[in-house]
Amino acid sequence: MDALELLLNRRSASRLAEPAPAGDVLDNIIRAGMRAPDHGALQPWRFVIIEGEGRTRFSELLHQSALEAGLDEKGIEKARQAPFRAPMIITVLAWCDTQTKVPRWEQVVSAGCAVQAMQMAALAQGFNGVWRTGLWATATAVKQAFGCREQDEIVGFLYLGTPQLKAATTFLAPDTEPFVRHF
Repeated sequence: MDALELLLNRRSASRLAEPAPAGDVLDNIIRAGMRAPDHGALQPWRFVIIEGEGRTRFSELLHQSALEAGLDEKGIEKARQAPFRAPMIITVLAWCDTQTKVPRWEQVVSAGCAVQAMQMAALAQGFNGVWRTGLWATATAVKQAFGCREQDEIVGFLYLGTPQLKAATTFLAPDTEPFVRHF
């Protein structure tokens, strides 16, 4: 699939199974994330790979956070099961530099671009994923567990694996007119 076809037909896959990306494929995914637009060459991203027993530790963290947030039983169970939706999760942090002229919001957007690039790199290599955030991206305990400083953000949890369902080969995007105007 060429680059334009990939960009025009990208679809998230939420049903993911083994195998997860590994070796050179995973390295390509990380390297793609590191090519995100980066004003000031700050490299305002960090990646935390969660797989294997790490998913169990993450499950325990989300379970405890759900209890502390006062979620109902359904919400608590959903939190506990979340890390097992895919064989790998890459947590992407906006690692923000407060001692620069580059605004914090630009650094966060750069980290968001890294997530998109990583998902595209996974898709280009036969894998897929889904970018999730939700309550856990802002939960204090979760941010602390990933080493976030006060100025940092979790911009996404990129769930990766082998898609269970075959995605449509082409996607008819909506008309672009409602989204575009000329100045």
